[in-house]
Amino acid sequence: MMDLKTLGAMIASRRSGMKLTQAALAERARIGHSTLDALENGRLAELGFGKICRLLAALGLDIKIVEANQGRPTLEDLLSENDD
Repeated sequence: MMDLKTLGAMIASRRSGMKLTQAALAERARIGHSTLDALENGRLAELGFGKICRLLAALGLDIKIVEANQGRPTLEDLLSENDD
């Protein structure tokens, strides 16, 4: 299962790749700049589903619901391989 810290890092990476500032993405997603900053820097304890959906949509991303651990590695497994 993905946590907010991992999601925040992924959002920061995508935003940076799209050459968007935090302010520009926050405006597109209709969330506060301070909320986006806290999410990207791992300081956010919770974030509502609607805000997550708006952020992902503003980045051209979507949520896909799949059965957990279908014998394939999780994102966390793949990310930990990169750390080794």
